[in-house]
Amino acid sequence: MPSRSERVALDRYDYAILDILQRQGRISNQELADRIGLSPSPCLRRVKALEENGLITGYRALVDAKRLGLNLMVLLHISMDRHTPERFENFERKIEQLPQVLECLIITGQDADYQLRVLVEDMDAYHDLLLHKITRIEGVTGVHSSFVLRRVLERGVAC
Repeated sequence: MPSRSERVALDRYDYAILDILQRQGRISNQELADRIGLSPSPCLRRVKALEENGLITGYRALVDAKRLGLNLMVLLHISMDRHTPERFENFERKIEQLPQVLECLIITGQDADYQLRVLVEDMDAYHDLLLHKITRIEGVTGVHSSFVLRRVLERGVAC
């Protein structure tokens, strides 16, 4: 199996499979094969090879957050007091324990070390998360919050 950073050679069928599966993860193998112009057996072999090579890392359902009462999305820029492996590892371990955090990125080009994407019920829930959890993580020295008004675009990797 190639390493995670090693680029894998793909042809037009592989790219088509990746493109379609990112938009329709539950498509049947028969329909996928029909759409890319292969018979079902070679199509299935290609999908299995893409999974085994680590290009397809999993499948998941997209959930309507608002229907679950999760109405407030916040982007947080987090500043740390020290840039040491121990400090960053501790922060990341604590963040992984917070189900409200959907994404955690180490960033550059800002006055921050991390960007978090958080989803909560409302401003009270956000206030509680911020004051009782995030700002209490050792090393956090600053938090800048941006509230998402509307999601304009969300998509997978361009194939």
